[in-house]
Formats: sequence, structure tokens, C-alpha cells
Amino acid sequence: MAQNVYDTPEFFAGYSQLGRSVQGLAGAVEWPAIRTLLPPLKGLRIVDLGCGFGWFSRFAADEGAAAVLGIDLSENMIARAMAENAHPVISYERSDLEQVELPQAGFDLAYSSLAFHYLEDFGRLVRQVYRALVPGGRLVFTIEHPIYMASANPGWRTDEGGHRFWPVDGYSVEGRRTTEWLAKGVVKYHRTIGTTVNSLLDAGFAIRRLLEWHPTPDQIATNPDLSEEMERPMILMISAER
Repeated sequence: MAQNVYDTPEFFAGYSQLGRSVQGLAGAVEWPAIRTLLPPLKGLRIVDLGCGFGWFSRFAADEGAAAVLGIDLSENMIARAMAENAHPVISYERSDLEQVELPQAGFDLAYSSLAFHYLEDFGRLVRQVYRALVPGGRLVFTIEHPIYMASANPGWRTDEGGHRFWPVDGYSVEGRRTTEWLAKGVVKYHRTIGTTVNSLLDAGFAIRRLLEWHPTPDQIATNPDLSEEMERPMILMISAER
């Protein structure tokens, strides 16, 4: 079973104050890039894996999706999604993505934002999603970039000359990483880009697009603090087709 850190009071309180939690998709700086990976959503049957507060589920419904299933392990997340992002075509379900069983050929699109790096067995979920998509269906997801994750406690450091750097520790050593983000003891699972892509290929997917997200010049002009995101990739985005 995946760690359910979002139901711990300290973590959930911190997460609820993030810009993406308060503003929804508009508060996620990577959202414009994600949209370039998405097909037209009108009429699609969609599963939102790790749906959180339901921001994408609601977006898909407003775009004309035929049906949306939002899945999350956290009771807090599901409760907030049902309260703030309910819609007649959306169903929310509490389930562990490590163990979830999806209906065969039940969806046209599977979507996930920053959830898969919490899973120990990524391969199992990928096989489940492949089975659950119709031929030609898409899987579009984002994860914490493996370079960003490849440190026991990621963060800027300073060398003796006063230069800042972002350490990459044990990139080729895959597996469990315990970090401090909003709370102590947050468990994530590091996989190289190669392992991530090969898991998709082994399941039968074709890779259609891979993006290592960075802010646009316009985003940096609006928010100069984003300039540090040019120093190392923070988010990996992949579009794959069944």
C-alpha cells in the first residue's frame, strides 16, 4: 500500500496552502505545457489517477468529457474534491493506485499529475492502465523529474566559492527515497528516465511526447523566482498511446 501522507494533519495543512491547491490548475505553472499533451476531451471517458482536489477532473468535465473517474488514496483529497469539484459526469473513488483494478477498455484517456513517483510498483500500474485504455487511448502524466528527486533531501546548496548547485546523488540507485517536503518522512520512489520509459514500452505503449518542463520567458518575466527552475528539470511529462 502506498504511503497515505496526505491524510496526516501536518502535511495536508501545508499542501492546502500551496498555490496549486488554492488556485487550481491556474496555480500550477506547468499546466500550459501539460495542455499541449492532451487530446480534445469532449466525449472522452477519462480516469484521473491521483486526482487530489479534483481540479483536472472538473476541467475535463467542463471541456465536455462523457465521464470522469477521479481516484485518490487520501480521504482528505476525495472529500475536498467532492465538495469543491463535483459535476454530474464525475465520480470520485478512494483507492490505492498500488492495488487499483481498472475496467478493461473502460477509458479513452488516463491522466495523472505528480502522483506516480509515490508508487513502488510503477510497472503494475502501467500494465493496468494499458489494459484499461481502448486502442488509440492515451496516457498523459507528470512526475517529479528523476534528476530533481535524485537526492535524499533535494535543495540548493552552496560550495566554498559561494556558487549554488543542486546535488544529484545516486541517480542510478533506484528505489525508496525519504524526503522532507511539507512534513518529515515523505516516501517517494526514484526511477531513472530510462526505467520510466522502458516500463511504458514493455507494457505496449508507444511514446508520443516527452517534455522536461521549464518555465517560459513570459512566466519568468511575470515571476522572476521561476528563473531557478532553468537550473535543473523539476517535472517530467510523458504522453503515451496504447
